[in-house]
Amino acid sequence: MTAASRFFGRALDLPPPESVRVAVQRDIAIPMPDGVALLADRYVPPGSARPLVLVRSPYGRRGPFGLMYGRLLAERGFQVLVQSCRGTFGSGGTLDPFNERDDGLATVEWMRKQPWYPGAFATTGPSYLGIVQWAMAAEAGPDLKAIAAQITTSDVAAAIYQGGSFSLETMLGWVDQVARQERPLGLLRQGLARRRLAPVLNRLPLGDLDQAATGHRASYWQDWLAHSQPGDPYWIPRSYSGSVPAVTAPVSFVGGWHDIFLPGMLADYAALAKAGHEPYLLIGPWRHTDQQVISASVRDTLAWLRAHLLGDPSQLRPEPVRIFVGGSGEWRDLPAWPPTAGQQRWYLHPASGLGQSPPGSGEPDGYTYDPADPTPSVGGPADRQGDAQPDNRQLESRPDVLTYTSAPLEHDLEVIGQVTAELFVRSSRPHTDFFARLCDVDPTGRSGNVCDALLRLVPGDPAPDPDGTILARIALWPTAHRFRAGHRLRLQVSSGAHPRYARNTGTGEPPATATTLAAARQAVYHDPDHPSAVFLPVTE
Repeated sequence: MTAASRFFGRALDLPPPESVRVAVQRDIAIPMPDGVALLADRYVPPGSARPLVLVRSPYGRRGPFGLMYGRLLAERGFQVLVQSCRGTFGSGGTLDPFNERDDGLATVEWMRKQPWYPGAFATTGPSYLGIVQWAMAAEAGPDLKAIAAQITTSDVAAAIYQGGSFSLETMLGWVDQVARQERPLGLLRQGLARRRLAPVLNRLPLGDLDQAATGHRASYWQDWLAHSQPGDPYWIPRSYSGSVPAVTAPVSFVGGWHDIFLPGMLADYAALAKAGHEPYLLIGPWRHTDQQVISASVRDTLAWLRAHLLGDPSQLRPEPVRIFVGGSGEWRDLPAWPPTAGQQRWYLHPASGLGQSPPGSGEPDGYTYDPADPTPSVGGPADRQGDAQPDNRQLESRPDVLTYTSAPLEHDLEVIGQVTAELFVRSSRPHTDFFARLCDVDPTGRSGNVCDALLRLVPGDPAPDPDGTILARIALWPTAHRFRAGHRLRLQVSSGAHPRYARNTGTGEPPATATTLAAARQAVYHDPDHPSAVFLPVTE
C-alpha cells in the first residue's frame, strides 16, 4: 500500500484493503494485428487466479487512473490490466478517438493466452474509459462477466452534436487536454485550461481553434467539424449504440443529472432493459468531473465486481435503480427507470405567464439573437467543475432571453423522467437555434436551472406549418426534481448557450469555415392555434 492509496481509499470511503502488497508489472507490450504494440501495466495482489479487470485509457496507466482503477482495485482482491490506448503514453500508432473496437478485442484475445488469465474478466472506467468498454462489449465473448460504465455513452456522436449543434466547450477542452497531458506538469495545465481557453472559444472560424488552443492541428478536430451531419459514415466505426442490445454481461451505470453524457447513458440503459436485461443505474446531482461522481463510481465498481466476479452480492443495492431527487435532498430507490408518471402540460401564456390552462389570444413574444453577442451558457450539463445550478437571474435579464413563470405552487410537484418543450416559433433566418430551460424559482426569486436542451433548425427540418410557424420539439435533459410548495416553475427560451454549444452564425455556412455573423429576429407564439408548452412527467 502506498501513501496515496491509503489516503484515497479513506477519502473515497472504500472497504478496507485485503492486501497492502501489490506487485506491478510495468510497460507490458501487447501486440495488435497491424504490428503496433500497446503498453499496459498489470497490478497483481497476492494469491493465484485472482479475478481480472481490464481498463483501457487514453489518459495514462499511472497517475489518478492507475491509482483508482489499478492499485485501489488490486488492494481489494482483483488483478488489473491498465492499458494505454493507441497513440497515448508510449503505446504505438496514432490516436483515432473513439475508434476502439479492434484494439479492445485484440487485447482480450491476448489476455486469454496469458498464463495468469483466470478464465473470465470484467471491464470498468468512466467517460472515454466507458466508451472503450462499449466498443468491444457485444463481441468480447461469454467470459466477459461484468461491465461497470460510468458517466459515459455508447453513442458519442449524439453527445458531440447535441440537438444538431456542436458541443464546442467540451470537445475543444478535450482536444487541449489530450494535447498537453503528456507534457511536464500536464495535470496542472489541465486545471488552468478553462481560463486559458475562454478567449479561444470566442474565435471564428471553428476550424482554427485546435491550433489556437494547442499550437498545432488536430486531425480529429477537423474531422468532427467536417462530419457533423446525421448519418455521416465517419461515425459508423466510432459509435456502438447499435450493438448495445446484444451485450449479455451485466452492466452497472453511474451518471449525473448534469453530466454531458446523461441522455446517451439512459438510452443505453433503455436499450438493455428492452432487450430483457436488468442493468443497475445510479444517478446523483453531479457533473462530469465532480469528485463525488468519481467516488461513487469507484465504490459502485467494487460492489459490482465483487458480485459478478466473486459471487458476493451482499453490497448490491436492494433495488436496481437509485436516483437523487433534486429540490428534496433525497435518494430514491426504484425497480426501473423511468418510474410510472403522469404528464402535465404547462402552457406559455401572454405577459410571461406559465399555466395549465390553454392560452388565450395574444401576440407572439420576440427577441433578437445576435451571434456577435451570443447568449451565454450558465450552469447546466458540462464537464467542468463549478455550480451546475447557479442563479439564472442575470442571464434572464438579457433582452435575448424570454421567461415564462407560473404562480406559486400550492403543493409539492415532483417531476421525474423526460421533460419536453413544444414551442411554436418563427425566425427571420432559416438557420437558427432555440434553447429551452426549466427552472425552479424559490420564494426569494432565485432561479435555479433544472434541465435544458438546444435544437438546431435548418431549412425544412422541422418543416414549417402552412402559416410559416415551426413546431420545435425540444427534448430537455431527463431529470428528477421536486418543486416545493411556494416555488414557481419557469421556462426560459433563448437561441443559444455559448460556448457550451457553438453559436449559430445564422448563415448556414460550414461550421469549420463560417465567419459571417447574421442576427436572427425570433418569435415565440402562445395562442389557441399555437399552444406552446412544456410537458412534465409528474409522479404521484
